[in-house]
Amino acid sequence: MIYVIDEDAGKQNISIKGELYKYLVKVRRHQEGDILTFRTNKDLATAHTYKVESVDPRALHLQLVESLEHKVESSKLLHVGWCVIDTKSVEKVLPMLNELGVKKISFIYCDRSQKNFKPDFNRLGRILESSSSQCGRTDVMEFETLKNIDEFIKKYPETAVFDFCDTVLSGDEKFETILIGNEGGFSQNEKELLSKQKVYRLDTPMVLRSETAVVAVASKMLL
Repeated sequence: MIYVIDEDAGKQNISIKGELYKYLVKVRRHQEGDILTFRTNKDLATAHTYKVESVDPRALHLQLVESLEHKVESSKLLHVGWCVIDTKSVEKVLPMLNELGVKKISFIYCDRSQKNFKPDFNRLGRILESSSSQCGRTDVMEFETLKNIDEFIKKYPETAVFDFCDTVLSGDEKFETILIGNEGGFSQNEKELLSKQKVYRLDTPMVLRSETAVVAVASKMLL
């Protein structure tokens, strides 16, 4: 864990109890004299360094050493338009996308999306919080939902598309937004809507699942 999120971070003295205490003491084995970094959700950019002053049977007592602004975020920008798939599949790869530095995900109800899948932004936010604590990221990924591809393209006209084509994605392209379909790909109507967009593929003969494609493209563009 790179940092701990606690809303009391920044105060001169703080005490940690409950589940977080169990994690830090029982699992991470922190003890007197150890140095820990804390941040708050309201100000992730500021790192508060604490020293463990004492460990009681039910509480960890810490004293502030210093507070400094320290941002950790990707130097590149990538916005993913993602046709809605099973939310469980999204949740499995979301920590990877967060670690890679994806800036924003727009969930789009495409023609072949199952309309009963609805992204739970509160749950996704909790997954991101845990992931960011582990990888050190200090900016927060953004989410939105759009009703169809037509609406998405009108809002983001410079979007590139990931689909079957001849052009292999090199990673040097200059686009900031890419659209990735769901299982079954884009419908004929959607392909017509996307006919004027630049289209890329990865250099593989295998057919990728939607979530695999998202992680692969993000890795190619951001690392």
